[in-house]
Amino acid sequence: MSVPCTTEELLTSQLRALGVTEGGVLMVHASLRALGRPTGGADTVLRALLAAVGPTGTLVVPSFTTDNSDSSPEFRKRVAGLDEAGVQRVRETMPPFDAGSTPAPLMGVLSETVRLSREALRSDHPQTSFAALGPYAEKIASAHRPDCHLGEDSPLARLYELDAQVLLLGTGYDRCTAFHLAEYRVPSAPYRNYSCVITEGGARTWWTYWDVVLDDSDFAALGADFEREVPGAVRAGQVGEAHCRLLGLPDAVDFAVRWMPTHRTP
Repeated sequence: MSVPCTTEELLTSQLRALGVTEGGVLMVHASLRALGRPTGGADTVLRALLAAVGPTGTLVVPSFTTDNSDSSPEFRKRVAGLDEAGVQRVRETMPPFDAGSTPAPLMGVLSETVRLSREALRSDHPQTSFAALGPYAEKIASAHRPDCHLGEDSPLARLYELDAQVLLLGTGYDRCTAFHLAEYRVPSAPYRNYSCVITEGGARTWWTYWDVVLDDSDFAALGADFEREVPGAVRAGQVGEAHCRLLGLPDAVDFAVRWMPTHRTP
């Protein structure tokens, strides 16, 4: 039995059937591998998403970077087993963040395709930037305070205000970045130091800042409870060959604010 070709038109119709709002704001976490093999690859998926939200809609993707940080889990994996001199050599080769050119390979092919789009705007945070296309791109991407990963001075708070939707396109709740906004809104949120390489005054500089502890280790459980306990809050369906979920970002964040204090150890 032959598998139907996953075309732009088919993807667009499936996205609309799932409930993507035309003229709305949509944040996407995508696995192109889960989608199958769309004709034209990531470019086709991007066009389908833009067609689904329409010319007055806005598309947003996370464009996070870790290659310039020595406080990330990826860095710890990279230097595991190295002596102090080896760790220092790694730190000396780490490139400073540049919003215009620093890639975000861990975010996936679709995210990079959006970031590299000529009309895309990217926020300036050296660790947790977002890339956006559409009428609200500037509102979402501007004023991302460098010492606020994903809180009130980040694109996530703007997405909350804009009543954005979140599309998990072949990914799970463990990738649902929106839940991080709740970590800033729970009482007595814990803080820690973060460190990364930036360019300051034309020179490569290490910068350390104090921000909320980010922990996505329980997001899968959080998302499962959200889907079970808030009937109708999540729409599930197929796009291409991928199982997908569509949810309202404010609903997800508000539920997480209630969930975290009773499910996380202080």
